[in-house]
Amino acid sequence: MRKDTIVIREIQPKDNAPLEAVIRACFHEFKIPLKGTAYEDPETKQMFESYQNNNAIYYVIEKNGEVLGGAGVKPLKDFKGNICELQKMYFSPKIRGKGFGKKMFETCLNAAKTLAYEKCYIESAPQLKAAIHVYESFGFKHLEGPLGNTGHSSCSVWMIKDLCN
Repeated sequence: MRKDTIVIREIQPKDNAPLEAVIRACFHEFKIPLKGTAYEDPETKQMFESYQNNNAIYYVIEKNGEVLGGAGVKPLKDFKGNICELQKMYFSPKIRGKGFGKKMFETCLNAAKTLAYEKCYIESAPQLKAAIHVYESFGFKHLEGPLGNTGHSSCSVWMIKDLCN
């Protein structure tokens, strides 16, 4: 009997199309608005290219060679201060509920610390209750309003965590 191979690795150019498909499918599945979200974000079509700066990184999760999700960190847009944003964390239903979201989350937070960010910011949609619960379990605190200028006007859950503790 063959054992499944699941890998979290840095994004590669070949991951753009399958990752875009995973991200877009989540919007339809959870009935998240398409306007003012990552759905219409130009980066969603070119994830590899969008995370090539020294202060950014994106990971994909792959099972037996199939890209089933990802997440990354990069500087919070239009914000003064040493804050990164955890971005575009979406997973296929094929791997949800098995602990991989938490593993990916830990991977991204460790990368943010390695990149010397002081805080990590997250925006989410209220429909993503399981994800918000994971953020809370990792010590993220709710904010009254958004930080920076992410362009995601339909996201109404804003959270932040101090990475220096």
